[in-house]
Amino acid sequence: QVLLVESGGGLVQTGGSLRLSCTASGSIFSFTHVSWYRQAPGKTRELVASIPRSGETTYVDSVKGRFTISRDNTNTTVYLQMNNLKPDDTAVYYCRGVVNALTDSWGQGTQVTVSS
Repeated sequence: QVLLVESGGGLVQTGGSLRLSCTASGSIFSFTHVSWYRQAPGKTRELVASIPRSGETTYVDSVKGRFTISRDNTNTTVYLQMNNLKPDDTAVYYCRGVVNALTDSWGQGTQVTVSS
């Protein structure tokens, strides 16, 4: 099983930027798609962005125009570039790789805190 590890979280002021990384122990092409989720305190986990093995990336409306999901040329890392951050973006961010309907892999999460 390919394992995923997130990094890049931290504390940033409103309007600032962060880049999250989701690094796989193998090729991310072992997944049909890789997604970033987030979970704020007291809220359910929310799908933020997805990048498929082929096809277009997708985003939740609240981050469109501010966040960009991409993968590196070695196909082992998926990034989430987050610009113009807002306090509502504060959450633990997780990456998830989906192999099929029954098999997926989650990272341990990385905290993003946006101060007002």
